[in-house]
Amino acid sequence: MLAHLVYVSVRKRNCTDEEMDKILAACKVNNEPLQVTGVLLYSDSTFIQYVEGKATTLTDLYDKIKKDARHEKPVMISYGPITKRIFPSWQMGSRKMASDNIDFVTDITHQDKDVFQRIMNGKETEGAKVRDLLTKFFKK
Repeated sequence: MLAHLVYVSVRKRNCTDEEMDKILAACKVNNEPLQVTGVLLYSDSTFIQYVEGKATTLTDLYDKIKKDARHEKPVMISYGPITKRIFPSWQMGSRKMASDNIDFVTDITHQDKDVFQRIMNGKETEGAKVRDLLTKFFKK
């Protein structure tokens, strides 16, 4: 079964920009054989990652991600089946965001901003809302 998983976590201070480069490089190498695609939004203090792939692969991957010492307090905010991938060719797209000034690629509504704040706080669990909003960071 094809599924998605979204989590938010707190980026630790030991996760430097060089460490971010290592994370993204590892994703691009490791995710292809697992047939995992997705995106990672990150700031100096937060990670939001959306991954899609086989359901069991994603839960195994999330178990591994939770143990990574470069972040803490991971919270799964959405997990469930999907009919098709929204990032089919990205082993891991990424975008750095400013913690205090989120820049969306497309126009967003006040409601979208509220949903995003709930995502950042680990409070939004409606998968469709999460997926739709995260695509606004990457698709024009």
